[in-house]
Amino acid sequence: MKTMPRYVQLNNWIFEVKAVRALRVDNYGDPYSAIASLTVNGDNAYFDGLLSRENEVFTRDDFTTFKEFCSQLSVKHANFDRFKQSSMVSAKVDIPQYQSPVANVFQLVK
Repeated sequence: MKTMPRYVQLNNWIFEVKAVRALRVDNYGDPYSAIASLTVNGDNAYFDGLLSRENEVFTRDDFTTFKEFCSQLSVKHANFDRFKQSSMVSAKVDIPQYQSPVANVFQLVK
């Protein structure tokens, strides 16, 4: 499992990953079927406003993908707030930490 750096330093500036918008879509720019906002604070990640289109569900595979992303950011706990059947559902999940740090280049998607 690769880890991603949570910050990048350029000259005398440090750019820190604190907020992420997640889209469920095969190709960037195409219409997406679900969206979530992620905020990272210390060892915790907070997923807010996890919404999907009507008749689209948040699957176990989606959940596994979110956990993998958190693990790559070295997050230890993830908090999920989402609407399910018109009600707000909250959950806190421990994120497994992988002990084999591998250098990774921070890459942006066009």
